[in-house]
Formats: sequence, structure tokens, C-alpha cells
Amino acid sequence: METHRAHLRLDVRLGERSYPIIVGSGVLDETPRHLAALQSSQVAIITHPMLQEQYGDRLRQSIEQGGIPVRQLAVPSGERTKRWEVVLRVLRWLAQHALDRRCVLIALGGGVIGDLVGFAASCYLRGVRYVQIPTTLLAQVDSSVGGKTGVNLPEGKNLVGAFHQPALVMIDIDTLQTLPRRQFRAGLAEVVKYGIIADETLWHLVRQEAQHLRVLHSERLAEIIYRCCALKAAIVSEDETEQGVRAILNFGHTVGHALEAVLGYGSLLHGEAVSIGMVAASLVGEVVGITPAGTAEQVASLLRALRLPVALPTSVELEPLLAAMQRDKKARDGQIRFVLISRIGQALLPMPVDEAKIRCALRLHRERFAEAEQ
Repeated sequence: METHRAHLRLDVRLGERSYPIIVGSGVLDETPRHLAALQSSQVAIITHPMLQEQYGDRLRQSIEQGGIPVRQLAVPSGERTKRWEVVLRVLRWLAQHALDRRCVLIALGGGVIGDLVGFAASCYLRGVRYVQIPTTLLAQVDSSVGGKTGVNLPEGKNLVGAFHQPALVMIDIDTLQTLPRRQFRAGLAEVVKYGIIADETLWHLVRQEAQHLRVLHSERLAEIIYRCCALKAAIVSEDETEQGVRAILNFGHTVGHALEAVLGYGSLLHGEAVSIGMVAASLVGEVVGITPAGTAEQVASLLRALRLPVALPTSVELEPLLAAMQRDKKARDGQIRFVLISRIGQALLPMPVDEAKIRCALRLHRERFAEAEQ
């Protein structure tokens, strides 16, 4: 771990595709210096209208002071922006402004912007560089790191995309101060996920800090974000294209993605869906006999302490949910596969689970956790 002006730095080691992650307060102001090192000919900032006003205009001015021309595009916020029509709009905008192969795209926003801009960068001129400046907790600890990009189809989430690594990730924890508290808490679901799948120490740290974290007053926030990024960086460095261990990062996502598809994107925030999905996956593990009894209640207890949902929405029927799970990217030959845990801090690679056991786990989910959510 290296520091610069109290900033934390780590590297995702992928040979010629390696890149640094910078974490701390005031990191946004360091972006022009890092961009200069990339020797870019032009910069395009792609963000949301509100973020353009809060951070984009200031960032554009500071980059231009360094002599690099900047273009800026605002696209609508929300999960519905992650679709092919918006990708096409971004690509045509880049072409209309004649950005060349030495350009750098900046994704200024949350996971939706990061996925959208990363995918556009992978396509434009057969691939150009991009920088992630995540402004949501979920994006800071998860989606901004690792090079997964993509957009949704009506048939499912993230079904079109590419692995395209960023050139740089700049994580400024100050941007979280303008984030709605619901979105901040949704990001805490991914923090909990890292503890469950790979770091029992992080799990206990989040439990200790839960009351402070849920109101964004934890003095250990930068440390927690850095620890999550370090875990993901290590996993990505070992398995860049999700052929092995990287798949454990999908813990909670089998049911989570299915909920998003069934309810309609935007009804639940992604982190909220993953929160419910992690309780479901823990119950599936208990039913299969891999996860110790009582683990689902432990997981649900911490998620509740962070003010995250744990119950399956009453409006969701099991049959459409199972059908959506069969379309999940992890499914093989029609078999639904789950990342399960053998204990807190230890996840297993995705494995097929008999549909009868999934139904049993989902019924238990309804019985055990519905009352607590009312």
C-alpha cells in the first residue's frame, strides 16, 4: 500500500493492462495530474446532469488548464440508461466530435455510468482508454474495478458486454457526501459481500462499524473501501475473465439479478437486490448442506443493522423468479448455479443446485424473513 497526500494506492496487476486505484479524500483534484501521465490527446467526460453540475464542470476546467481539450456529455441517470440505444448515442457523439485513438473517456458516476462508458470505450475505434471516477459506494468498492462492462437486454441484466480494463480508477470518498443515503446503504451490501466471500476480518469490522456506516459517519470508511478494492484487485489479477475464482464475486447475484429483472430495473437498487440475494444464497447453502445452519440469520442480522432489505418482495412469485434465474449468465444447460459459502469468509465456485432445493430455500426465505420486513 502506497500513500500520496494521505491517499491510498494499490495496483491491479494484469501485465500491460495493469492500472492503479487511488482512494481517499480530495482524490478528484488529483485527476488532471494522473491524466497528464496518460498522455491523452483529448478527454471526454460522460456523466449525469446532476453530477455534471456537482463535479463535472470543475473537473473539465481543471483538465483544460493542463492543456488537454475536454468534451462533456450528460446522459440520464438510472438503470434504464444501461441499454444499447444509449451506447449508440455515446458512440455517435464520440465520432461526431472526432475523438481519436489517443483519447481518454472518463466515467464520472455510479455503476451504470461505469458499465456504459466502459462498454463504449471497448467498442469505439476497436478500443480506447477510459478512467473510472466512481461517485457511489457500490461503484467504488465493486463495479469500477475489474474491467467488466456491459448493458442490459429486456431478457436479462448485463447480457451484452466486454472485459475492458480501465487505465485508472480514482475513488474520492468526498463524493459520497452528495449521494442519497438509500444509495449509500445499497453500496454497503457489496461491502458485506466481500466479508462473506473472502475476508472474515472485514466482516467483523463492518459489524463493529454498522451504526456509523449506515449514516456515513465512519472514520474507517476509506480503509473499508480500500480493503474491498484490494480483495477485488487480487481476485481480478488471478482471474481476469471470470473463468475461475472471480466468479465468487457473484455471491447473492443469482437471486439479486433475477429480482431486478422480474420487478423491472430501478424498482430495487442493485445493492438492495444483492442484499436479498445474499440471504437467499445463504439459505440455499443451508438447504444443500454446505453452509452452516444459522448463517442466513447472521447475514440478515448485519444487513438489517445497515438498513438493507432481506425479505423477498411479496409481489414476486416464485415461478417468474426461477425463470429469470435460468437466464442468469452462470446457468449451464438450463441448470441454475449458485455461489455458496462454506462459512463466513469462504466462498465456493458456482455449482448447480437442484430446483427442488432452490424452491425449498425460497419458501424458507418467505417464512423466516417476511415478518421482520413488515
